[in-house]
Amino acid sequence: MDRRSFLLTAALSGFGGAPAPDWAALGRGLDGRLVRPGQAGYDAARRLYNPTFDAIRPRGVAYCATSQDVAECLAFARSERVPVTSRSGGHSYAGWSTGTGLVVDVSRMNTVTYRAGRATVGAGAKLIDVYDKLIANGVSIPAGTCPTVGIAGLTLGGGLGVVSRTYGLTCDALESVRIVTADGRVLTCDATNHSDLFWACRGGGGGNFGVALSFTFRTHPARDVTVFFLHWPWSRAASVVRAWQAWAPSAPDALWANLHLTRSAGGLDVQVGGLYLGGRTACAKLLDALVKVAGAPSSRYTTERSHHAAMMIMAGCSGRTVAQCRRMPREAFVASSHLGYAKMTGAAVKELVARVARPGGHAVLLDAMGGAISRVRPDATAFPHRQALFSVQYYADGADRGWLRGVRGAMEPHLGEHAYVNYIDPDIARSRQAYYGANAARLSAVKAAYDPGRLFRLPQGV
Repeated sequence: MDRRSFLLTAALSGFGGAPAPDWAALGRGLDGRLVRPGQAGYDAARRLYNPTFDAIRPRGVAYCATSQDVAECLAFARSERVPVTSRSGGHSYAGWSTGTGLVVDVSRMNTVTYRAGRATVGAGAKLIDVYDKLIANGVSIPAGTCPTVGIAGLTLGGGLGVVSRTYGLTCDALESVRIVTADGRVLTCDATNHSDLFWACRGGGGGNFGVALSFTFRTHPARDVTVFFLHWPWSRAASVVRAWQAWAPSAPDALWANLHLTRSAGGLDVQVGGLYLGGRTACAKLLDALVKVAGAPSSRYTTERSHHAAMMIMAGCSGRTVAQCRRMPREAFVASSHLGYAKMTGAAVKELVARVARPGGHAVLLDAMGGAISRVRPDATAFPHRQALFSVQYYADGADRGWLRGVRGAMEPHLGEHAYVNYIDPDIARSRQAYYGANAARLSAVKAAYDPGRLFRLPQGV
């Protein structure tokens, strides 16, 4: 064989004599659809919610329809040594729900059913559809606000949400999970079956232990609530932060509140928003306690709404239909987080306010914790941050990480290194400690038991 013939044969079969992966065979074996570069729909298939990662080009995106499809994909990844990534809603802050190998997409496995106080939710269901379908039955689950977030990533990372102070994290309502492990087994994990893996799936983060297929949750009644928004001039920012951190985490469980400090094209803004699982009059009294310390707001809005309407408002979908909410525009952003275990000092508050006031488009978002979240032991689930008073999310428009790195670095001496795995940040150096704390060692043991060959590899994975 001459050199030209040898190189041609090597190119066709794979360097080193290894045959090239048979992508066509994988596609034929799926009930769902495999989309490859150059095929119709590939550009849409490879995109995440965040356009920052549009340059990443997977070698294949498998829209799985069944558990067998997922198992087939993992067998292919193992045998052909192709990097594999799982994807539900495609909202990974670091873009780690895509990659250059095979993306196992479960978005078509999205059914939501309810029976006798239990909801079974396909791993590909978007949050807006979970709320819509469950509330039609008069129930809901504790979950977040972004309408197109996938239920899988939210739950596997813990799941901070708007009723968590009353009902706990999303993972606290979880009773069982069906998951395909690295060796292709389809397991149902709960408190008695594969309990160690079940523990890890409640806060250990997505993409670490297998590909989730569905979740079964306990539900809670979807009662009418009171929604509120208050705004202050920027000159009151520090006063509002100090008042909010003393008020929101220790308020009655029925009240959840956030605090947004925002710099945008419209200027600087201070907003406290949230909801109360009760009537407007009782809510107003609780808000009065905040205003007494923070000072009079420039605007104050409270309204009683159905649970469904409140979730639409919190999702930024007020005035839209559910179908329109599913098609919210994509946004380019970078983000990071801290978990605040103690109230910020005056110096910390001053630093935070000054960082937000710098030029650019960015925000700091604080969400109250405490309540039911804090009544679960830190080692009862993989989510360790049970005693945190609030979460802190740093968010900047676009792809430039300069402001983000600066504000997180400046606040770390005040807040420590704790971070939330669902706001994953590739710049965090001691990520396992930040995300998992004392639970990191047990998570590593679960990883070794269920994925000893490390088929699932994330840059900050377990």
